[in-house]
Amino acid sequence: MEHAQTTTPHWALILGASSGFGEACARELAKAGYDIAGVHLDRKAGLAHVAEITEAIEAEGRRAMFFNVNAADEEKRKNVIKSLSQDTESNGGTVAVLMHSLAFGTLRPYIGDKVLTKANIEMTVDVMAHSLVYWAQDIVAAGLMGNGGRIFSMTSSGSTRVILSYGAVSAAKCALESHTRQLARELAGHGITVNALRGGVTKTPASEKIPGSDELFAQAEKRNPHGRLTTTADLSKALVALCDPGTDWITGNVINVDGGEEISG
Repeated sequence: MEHAQTTTPHWALILGASSGFGEACARELAKAGYDIAGVHLDRKAGLAHVAEITEAIEAEGRRAMFFNVNAADEEKRKNVIKSLSQDTESNGGTVAVLMHSLAFGTLRPYIGDKVLTKANIEMTVDVMAHSLVYWAQDIVAAGLMGNGGRIFSMTSSGSTRVILSYGAVSAAKCALESHTRQLARELAGHGITVNALRGGVTKTPASEKIPGSDELFAQAEKRNPHGRLTTTADLSKALVALCDPGTDWITGNVINVDGGEEISG
């Protein structure tokens, strides 16, 4: 399987790189030969783990450039793009992969005592959906990604199912899938593919915050034909495979990476 050459810097830009799917994909892409630019938002307590991730990437002989900033902040986004542009101007290469794995939203019901506010809903959808568009726009406009580029968004079965207190995130996932299709159509002429990956139910720091997550995990494990939950490694290996040049004709899709969980009811 052909991936990035070790002699030329090809960045994989991961939004949400310090945990869950983002972390797993950063590690797996580094093994496949990509330098990793990670955007994350962590307090001091989480920075030790970020250091572990960067050390693991560098142990693969790859470079790591991590930014502890709000990925939904326009000025911070432009600063990250500027840093990557300066690097590619000096060292060559491109941003070959953009992965959007931002899991920051408000988990509250629509109706009841402590409910979602307008600000909660707008923030959740902006961070978890609309920001994909803005990052893609800026990367392409800066000339950082071209023919052969890969853009991935992370969706979930919550885009089509009702889960307790998941309403704002569900709306964000629906919007994210729509943005993915639209970007795929508009970027086809640039030779860039855009796909949403729908992982099966996976234990991550984000999913464990969902009210009733223990029951959600138990039901998914029972439903999955393999008798286990999806792991972040399952998805990261699939993502790397989809970076292969032979997958140029796969774009605009929501791709289940779940071991058959979705088709099992």
